Amino acid sequence: MTEPAVRLRNVHLTLGAGRSAVHVLKGVDLFVERGESVGIVGPSGSGKSTLLMVLAGLERADAGEVEIAGQSLVGLSEDQLAAFRGRNVGIVFQSFHLIPNMTALENVAVPLELAGHPDAFERAERELGQVGLADRIAHYPGELSGGEQQRVAMARALAPEPAILIADEPTGNLDQETGRQVADLLFAEREKRGMTLVLVTHDPNLAHRCEREIAVRSGEIHDDRMRSGMASAHLGETLESRPA
Repeated sequence: MTEPAVRLRNVHLTLGAGRSAVHVLKGVDLFVERGESVGIVGPSGSGKSTLLMVLAGLERADAGEVEIAGQSLVGLSEDQLAAFRGRNVGIVFQSFHLIPNMTALENVAVPLELAGHPDAFERAERELGQVGLADRIAHYPGELSGGEQQRVAMARALAPEPAILIADEPTGNLDQETGRQVADLLFAEREKRGMTLVLVTHDPNLAHRCEREIAVRSGEIHDDRMRSGMASAHLGETLESRPA
C-alpha cells in the first residue's frame, strides 16, 4: 500500500505556559492520501493554522504521531526538519514572506540553492515563467503587486517539486479578482504536478474547490467531508489507525 501524504494520530499541542497556556490541538486524527486536495476551514482561533504548521514541521506536537510523506517528524532535530521540508514540503503564506532585498528570481532560487541544486537559477526562471512572471524576474518585491508577490511565493514553493504543498490563506491579502486568479493557478499547478494540496482558508468558495473539506473547531476536527466518493475509504483508514 502506498504511504499516505499525511497521517496524524492523537496529536495534541499546547501553546504558551502557565495561566496563559492554550490547548490548541486536542487529539487530532488526520489521514490525507497522496495527490489529494484538502481545504481546512474554521473560525479564527480554532487551531486550523496551527494544524497546518504541525504538518509543515514548523510546530512540534506535544503528543501523538506526525507522519508526513512517509517520514515520522517526531524526534527530528531542527536541522533535520529543515532538510525534510526542503525536500518534501512547499509552503505558501498569506503574507508572502519574500526577502525584500532580493529579486523575484533570487527569492525563488533561495530554497534550491540551500538544497544544493546546481541549476537553481535556471529552475527558478522556469518556475517564474510557469506562474506568468517571465517578464518580472528582475523586479524586487516592493516593485510587484500583491498578486505578483503571491505568484513569486508560489513559484518558490513549487520550485523544489515538493510532494506536498501547504497553503495558509493564500488569497487572504488579495482582492477578489486577483485572489481568483491566484487560486486558479494554485489548483492548475497542483493538478499538473500531481501534488498533495492542504490549504487553510476562510473563503468557503476556495475550500469548495478541494476534493475534501475539513472543519476545525476548538482544536478538534468537527466535520470531514469528501467530494469524490472516497469518504468510506478515509473513514476506514482513520478508524483502523486508532489504537484499540
